[in-house]
Amino acid sequence: MFFSGMSKLALPSERFRVSYRILGSEKEAYEKAKDICLEQTVEFPEELVPQGVIADHIVGRIESFEAYDDVSFGAEISYPVDCTASELTQLLNVVFGNISIKPGIKVLGLDLPDSILNAYKGPRFGREGLRRLLGVVERPLLFTALKPMGLTNEELAELAYKFALGGIDIIKDDHGLSNQSFSTFEERVKLCAEAVHRANHETGNRSIYMPNITAPYGEVLDRGRLAKSLGAGGLLIAPGLTGLDAMRAVAENDDIGLPVMSHPAFQGSYVLGDSGLSHQVLFGQIPRLAGADGTVYPNFGGRFSFSREECQGIARASMLPMGHLKPIFPCPAGGMSLQSIPESLKVYGKDVIFLIGGGLFKQGPDIIENSRYFKKLVEEISNKAE
Repeated sequence: MFFSGMSKLALPSERFRVSYRILGSEKEAYEKAKDICLEQTVEFPEELVPQGVIADHIVGRIESFEAYDDVSFGAEISYPVDCTASELTQLLNVVFGNISIKPGIKVLGLDLPDSILNAYKGPRFGREGLRRLLGVVERPLLFTALKPMGLTNEELAELAYKFALGGIDIIKDDHGLSNQSFSTFEERVKLCAEAVHRANHETGNRSIYMPNITAPYGEVLDRGRLAKSLGAGGLLIAPGLTGLDAMRAVAENDDIGLPVMSHPAFQGSYVLGDSGLSHQVLFGQIPRLAGADGTVYPNFGGRFSFSREECQGIARASMLPMGHLKPIFPCPAGGMSLQSIPESLKVYGKDVIFLIGGGLFKQGPDIIENSRYFKKLVEEISNKAE
């Protein structure tokens, strides 16, 4: 045998589980499940897998298999905890590495033991910490974006000032603002942070400005530190562009120590269709592992295609028990309007951050009054719901 005398590793027996939906007939789906067990671990011909520890413990194991719907089956597959190397990148590789290249397989959920969860600090603030920071005890938080791209930094700062005067809790860069010649990062952060601090001094509010630190490799942490030094109150990052572990590094960095919001840019194709990741995994569970305090995603009824049920799944995953990882805020966005607030409150309750960008401009020419109306509307509807 090729491996005679090898395969004598002694591994702990603890395993974690991943739930998959697999398209096909029962026979086809079961064969795909068996393939997943090999592909996500040893990536080796089944007949050549060394017997003993590798065959018995390293290779994935089908724990359950049953019909999911008329065209697919659900399989729960376990993997040894040690295969993840206590690294987020390798954990995601085991969960959905090579099989992401194969059609008809979707990750539905992650069941992770404390031995994995304890490797991550998770959200620094979470729901309760962000509420304390902003001084908002019960009502949903208010969120908006500086836009459109093409405004000067002075014009963006003036918008930030008006939003803060109107009572918006979190004012973020639009995710398209980076370090363009017409809106350089350092100047924009300096001016917008100063504008929000000035408004807070006038109103007594605790609004914060979150610049977008989505950047090339090697610059993400530097922009986070720079933003902190310039007075930013939080950070926006698109982990689909930077990598999820880059967001984790920002969230866990004690020199930065700011709330982090995850933006869904470049991630949509992971959840659309019969392959990929479920909404609750990609926008609920994984952002918590990667340290986000809030997860932005398209709300139902907006200009994107997420359904009410998919959005409810994200909200549930943002708070389901995950060891020591704090619950985070779901942040429905993507074409939300003031008119959609009542229905959205029925779905999410009070532990939600409503992100309305263009919808605030549509309300009328006075941004300050539009912001005040947004706040008043949310407070009134929240109070009625009690």
